[in-house]
Amino acid sequence: MASQTNGNVTGKTESYEAWKIRSIKFAKEWTHVVLWLATNLIFWLVVYFRYENEPEYHYIRLLAGKSLPFAKACAACLNLNSMLILFPVCRNLISFFRSSVETKACCKRSVRRLLDKNLVFHKTLAYVIILFTLGHINAHYFNFENLFNSRVHPETDIQKTLSFLPYEQPDTWVNPVQNPSETTYGLGVIQQVMQRVAGWTGIFITMALLLMYTSSTEFIRRYYFETFWFTHHLFIIYYGFLIAHGAEGIVRYQTNVEEHNPKKCADYPDSWSTMDDCKNAPMFAGGELKSWKWVIAPLIIYFLERVIRFCRSVQTVTITEVIQHPSNAFEIRMKKSGFEMLPGQYIFIKCPQLSNFEWHPFTLTSSPNEDFFSVHIRTVGDWTNGLAEACGVGGDDVITPSKLPRVAVDGPFGTASIDIFKYKVGVCVAAGIGVTPFASILKTIWHRLLNNSEDMKLSKVYFFWICPETNAFAWFSELLEVFERDMVEKGYADFLNYNIYLTRGLSFKETKNIYLSENENTDPITGLRQKTHYGRPKWPTIFSEIANENQGIDVGVFFCGPSGLSEILYKNCKLHSEISRDGCRFFYNKENF
Repeated sequence: MASQTNGNVTGKTESYEAWKIRSIKFAKEWTHVVLWLATNLIFWLVVYFRYENEPEYHYIRLLAGKSLPFAKACAACLNLNSMLILFPVCRNLISFFRSSVETKACCKRSVRRLLDKNLVFHKTLAYVIILFTLGHINAHYFNFENLFNSRVHPETDIQKTLSFLPYEQPDTWVNPVQNPSETTYGLGVIQQVMQRVAGWTGIFITMALLLMYTSSTEFIRRYYFETFWFTHHLFIIYYGFLIAHGAEGIVRYQTNVEEHNPKKCADYPDSWSTMDDCKNAPMFAGGELKSWKWVIAPLIIYFLERVIRFCRSVQTVTITEVIQHPSNAFEIRMKKSGFEMLPGQYIFIKCPQLSNFEWHPFTLTSSPNEDFFSVHIRTVGDWTNGLAEACGVGGDDVITPSKLPRVAVDGPFGTASIDIFKYKVGVCVAAGIGVTPFASILKTIWHRLLNNSEDMKLSKVYFFWICPETNAFAWFSELLEVFERDMVEKGYADFLNYNIYLTRGLSFKETKNIYLSENENTDPITGLRQKTHYGRPKWPTIFSEIANENQGIDVGVFFCGPSGLSEILYKNCKLHSEISRDGCRFFYNKENF
């Protein structure tokens, strides 16, 4: 009996401990999302009920209808999210906060992972802005429809009285529809809308937003980056007209509610002169211009961001060497005064010879211990093909360093991959050219191990590389071969567990070589000791094996590649993470730039 009781108590303790860990983890992951959603909801409700219930908006409500509070509530949330959306794309600001978090003792991992999702938050804000824009536009169309009806075909005496208040003085009128056209009803409403600043600026805002949204799909960003880059700079038009959108103040509010009670006077417009609460005529004013107060701070910060980028763009960068690799890839090695990097970081490159405006992101493949910094570039679009041609890649003539094109470099900037050295065990997964950040990481690991670095917490790395074709193995397999040889010589043979997967079909010649080399110690394709796998990894089995080998350890999973595989890895991290402190816990990190 005693042992059963103890067992039950232990079971309850473990259940409470698991619940506590799960709750803390959930809170860290979702607190910022809940806070943001709650802020939007509170803003929407506060503004909605203000325009629905406040007496100063009583008369304009009688003219515009129930859609007025809805339109203004959506506008409030548009201002809020238009303020926030610029911050995630201020790369220097994100890097500053990320480096600041490194020195804090509380919630370092959760905050760093939040900052690494800056582009995800930027896209989410864009979707929400579009949603509130649609709500704002539709509600205001009904507002103008009701205002037009109140002027042309008033249904009540109060609508007629309010619509025909004298327009000569700025504080005497409330209905912005004046001198309506005798044209068709629908055209008349549109004509009234376009005569107002809010109408035509709203058209420009919506068009800019639509073009930015439609040109930011993954397909256009990947294959027509120039289109994405140029249309995304329509944000200048978006913010410019957003600031001017409410300049005319067509949503009027009553300024003398105490002298003229609208709720009492609305039912007796013909008796205002005989009623004590209505003797004074209602006076009105336009709504205050508010959008600039919301967006001025992020616009200033973004302006400073662009100033920093410009200063970096004029600093001298020297291309020391260009190396051509198989599978349409080439390497550029560069030097720049004062350039300092960490493993796994990325930079933006501009080539004025190709374009004075376009900046393209590339992961650094060099180590901080090398006397140069490098990137590996795959030619997949007009800009990368143009850069390859300018650097003499694929040509017969060798271009001397003095004749290589001038490039500008902005960065470096931090990403999730930097955090691999904060874990005891790391899992690195790369798809195709997504292997580039791990080149820098492996070089840095190699240097720290060979020099017995004291800040080397990492003790085990599982590396998975999924490639579509054999040519893609060439440049990175050389690095793996050197790393593997030196690790064995230093007694770290078990430090790196690497697995390479070839996903596409093999030719008859390649298949024959594999068969004939079955008993060889090295792989016939890569030349490495670890044999290449054919097909795709079985991730549930892989994660289960890693979890069993690393009980009670926090394992960092780092991925660079397509979103489809990212979802699979994220689900497996959650599925195979044990709640108890004695179990293995996976923390997923994805490259976002």
